[in-house]
Amino acid sequence: MLRSTGRTLRRTGPLLRRFAVTGATLLAATAALPQAGATTGPDPGVAPSGGGLSAVIRYTENGIPHVLARDYANLGFGTGWAQAADQVCVLADGFLTVSGERSRWLGPDAAPDFSLSSATTNLSSDLFFKGVRETGTVEKLLAAPAPAGPTEDLRELMRGWAAGYNAWLARNRITDPACKDAAWVHPVTATDVAARGFAVSVLGGQGRGVDGITGARPPGTAARPAAPAAEPDPGAAAEAARRLFDTTRYDMGSNAVAFAGSTTANGRGLLLGNPHYPWQGGRRFWQSQQTIPGELNVSGASLLGTAVVNIGFNDKVAWSHTVATGTPVNLHQLALDPADPTAYLVDGRPERMTERKVSVQVKGGAPVVRSQWWTRYGPVISDLGPGLPLPWTTTTAYALNDPNAANLRGSDTALAMGRARSVAGIQDALKRTQGLPWVNTVAADSAGATLFTQSQVLPRITDELAARCSTPLGRATYPAAGLAVLDGSRGDCALGSDPDAVQPGVFGPGRTPTLRDAPYAENSNDSAWLANAERPLTGYERIWGTVATPRSLRTRGAVQDVSAMAERGRLTVGDLQAQQYANRVPAGDLAAADAAAACAALPGGTAAGSDGRPVDVSAACGVLAGWDRTADTTSRGALFFDRFWRRLTASTPAKDLWVVPFSPADPVGTPRTLDRAAPGLGRALADTVTELRAAGIALDAPLGEHQFVVRGGQRLPVGGGTEALGVWNKIEAPWNAAAGGYPEVVHGSSHIQAVGWDGSRCPVARTLLTYGQSGDPASPFHADQTRLFSQERWVTSRFCERDILSSPALRVVWPRERR
Repeated sequence: MLRSTGRTLRRTGPLLRRFAVTGATLLAATAALPQAGATTGPDPGVAPSGGGLSAVIRYTENGIPHVLARDYANLGFGTGWAQAADQVCVLADGFLTVSGERSRWLGPDAAPDFSLSSATTNLSSDLFFKGVRETGTVEKLLAAPAPAGPTEDLRELMRGWAAGYNAWLARNRITDPACKDAAWVHPVTATDVAARGFAVSVLGGQGRGVDGITGARPPGTAARPAAPAAEPDPGAAAEAARRLFDTTRYDMGSNAVAFAGSTTANGRGLLLGNPHYPWQGGRRFWQSQQTIPGELNVSGASLLGTAVVNIGFNDKVAWSHTVATGTPVNLHQLALDPADPTAYLVDGRPERMTERKVSVQVKGGAPVVRSQWWTRYGPVISDLGPGLPLPWTTTTAYALNDPNAANLRGSDTALAMGRARSVAGIQDALKRTQGLPWVNTVAADSAGATLFTQSQVLPRITDELAARCSTPLGRATYPAAGLAVLDGSRGDCALGSDPDAVQPGVFGPGRTPTLRDAPYAENSNDSAWLANAERPLTGYERIWGTVATPRSLRTRGAVQDVSAMAERGRLTVGDLQAQQYANRVPAGDLAAADAAAACAALPGGTAAGSDGRPVDVSAACGVLAGWDRTADTTSRGALFFDRFWRRLTASTPAKDLWVVPFSPADPVGTPRTLDRAAPGLGRALADTVTELRAAGIALDAPLGEHQFVVRGGQRLPVGGGTEALGVWNKIEAPWNAAAGGYPEVVHGSSHIQAVGWDGSRCPVARTLLTYGQSGDPASPFHADQTRLFSQERWVTSRFCERDILSSPALRVVWPRERR
């Protein structure tokens, strides 16, 4: 049985200055001293007398832990302990998911939080993840030697993380009401930690198709009688695929920009990272610093349940990620054996599908047993989201190929990036590990170099292969969304391999869209094409993304902003901070004046609403004209324009909205000039006026009065805006007029970092975790950074020892494992 201790003391200046790091010795300041005031303490470079793992955790302002350890197992132990202390309920819920036991404890019909898959019910989730566990998928990946499998350092980190999480559970009483006294909170293993990493890896592939994988049934069975042959409509499927893989529609996105030394005040690089992730649930970030003296020293944010820093910085280089446009899966259309719908033909020879029976325990009922059907290409799938049905008939079925189902390398990529000493080192880490499943990387270093690269693990679908092997369905979905549907009956339609790829069937790093050392490198979830508008990237296969197509308003606004910053030059970290909170609304710059003019030109100041009734909209004209075109909390008119613009763009195709259409020769400046006679413009004005008046909201109400969160009974105004507005500081909040407007943020700006260097050993870094470190509403670190976000403030990062030790909030914990 594991036992642990975690004595905690607050320390102040004179005592702290007695201690320092020298060579391989960890500072004695990290020891938890007895309250009697002893001046020496245990050296965490030495194992506890009882054996087992240990680490030293120094907490500074906002509950940010600086985990110090002598090796990777002990570093993992401290990280697991500290994550459990802040987020035990969210972590436990995720482990319940990947163990396939949600139905056992929470019932089969409830829905998971969608953080680890798209499963719509606990039962569907459990059938998928129980299948993963029963087939030993994760264990087989763990057993593979590096680089295909995890390195020994990562294995030790995961082993330590599980031990640290377990030690915290054994020592502490859970107070978070989300799982207080819950019987489903239990110790975990290193395999559980790896299984969570597997779930993150397949989020864009098998995880997106869980319902279709677990719901696929062969025709001609009691569960599903045979039906006439039917094929998906290619046009409808193309539109569904386009929407499914549209990165602007995800609940994860991001902006990131790196500036080269040629644009900065001191010739060193700068990086601003602004990921847009969920504010609740298992895809939250968590902040820390991880240090093994002489080996690793990195600060930043981890996805909950991971043992590494996923985005962050060290003393030489900083990086962030943005969700990429590469399509991480493809489909194979199977020609079935006429005598057996569970056999398929390849080059005329039948191959039987593999049936995997999965049993799930269900609360209050008998176990549910279902079959999943697997092929050489992957699982048979009955749909890829509700809009893309893939019917299994007597003649045809579809199999999903997800190369990230063979990829547990993501954490090794993060670990290697944390050890990098330059942008070149970041690029080398990506090439060696090839572990990122669905993100781009943007980086800058202290020497002034920059990097954008779309180093994703993608199926090796070349345009030539798609042209030669696409089925009629694939000929529609591949151009529209990069989703290839290949003829699975032909052996010559196999994906093949690149010689520099660490696994078969994927692109090697030599095919990756990459931009080095541009004055700026920026991405806002569009394709690699305009990472730098003056140096566009072209020549990549369609599966990576599009070229010469319209950009989102967020991309257009971002490129306008950062290119102007680069041209102005003499940039500092302060300029990055200003960009984050500028809250400029590109849609407003493009359309507000014309909308105001169209409003003013309405006969009698009235327009017909959706119900056909006339509405006096004259007051709205001045609101639009007087709005400052920002989404600051004090902006009057921002709320009105937001509600109006959502309506107008939802009902009016882009081709009918703008006078000047999109031009590849001016992708940032077009389309532009709102058509004042656009269909639906008057109706959108009328419906917005009606909506706000019915809710008792003034047309010129300040945004922050109606876009807010409530924490600890306190209402905190929130600036920023939705995807359709193009605001860098993206905020997504469901409309609830009865609750005052937008009363809760569901995703948007999350772990923000603005990083530079000044020639010293300490990076100049400002960070903010918008939703705070802790999931427990009673914790002082549950909403402290949300208050800072509301006030457009930052946290000054404490990276160097002198800064950690000088923190007035310093609190030291020495958790230890007893065997």
